[in-house]
Amino acid sequence: MTHYRWPLVMAVLLTLLAGCSREPSGISLEQLRQQTHIHGLAFDRADGERLWLATHHGFYAVGSDGMARRVSEETHDFMGFAPHPEEAETFFASGHPARGGNLGVVMSTDGGRSWSRHASGVDGPVDFHQLTISAASPDTLYGAYAGQLQVSEDGGSSWQARAKAPAGLIALAASSRDPDQLYAATQTGLLMSPDGGERWRQIYPERRPVSLAVASQGTLYAFMLDVGLLRAEEASRDWEVVKRGWEERYLMHLAVDPNDPQRLVAADDLNRLLISENGGRDWSRLE
Repeated sequence: MTHYRWPLVMAVLLTLLAGCSREPSGISLEQLRQQTHIHGLAFDRADGERLWLATHHGFYAVGSDGMARRVSEETHDFMGFAPHPEEAETFFASGHPARGGNLGVVMSTDGGRSWSRHASGVDGPVDFHQLTISAASPDTLYGAYAGQLQVSEDGGSSWQARAKAPAGLIALAASSRDPDQLYAATQTGLLMSPDGGERWRQIYPERRPVSLAVASQGTLYAFMLDVGLLRAEEASRDWEVVKRGWEERYLMHLAVDPNDPQRLVAADDLNRLLISENGGRDWSRLE
């Protein structure tokens, strides 16, 4: 090949490679399951056929073709994932950078493509394993770090220590009706606080481990080991068992489609994604 043709060939190759990097083919959900584990998930508010996954090794989108594509070049351990309840491309998270340490509170306003530190938190940079944002007042966020419950009332920019976090805390969920009302899934049952974490009381009679709690559009969901998927209206908290018979499987994360409350997606303890089209009564695996 003559020397004057080499720059042209290289330019074409670089263009093709750049095109490939912008349009990755993605990996299957089974491949993703074997490579990492899920810390949080959500439906895309703008496109109900797309799911967002916050994982131990980066932030992914799952399209209608069932393929997972990493959205951001960041390979952080995204924990405490909380999507904004009104803005489709705004997310909050915490966790650990790939290089180690704590992220503090990070935020994306472009659908997860880029992330920046939004706040360090009290005694930070924090590592919120539990983080939740109030749909009733999106400027109100709660996070738990080192046994302490912290609150932000300005959209995550500044944080204050509120109280001790409940013992054995597994998950937090802000009420979708009242920004001062907060739910906690713990190793000894499901709790509710009427005053942003100052006081707590049991709201389900059995004191078994609860792996998650989700408040959406006035409805509260929780998954209790050896009981099943529970559902109640926040106004009454009259509980019903929506789905029993999970055997050894349990749900770690759950999200409700903001545009269709009958659609739920969950991640189980083996990082398998499950979807329900009828409010949690029946489930099928996403593959």
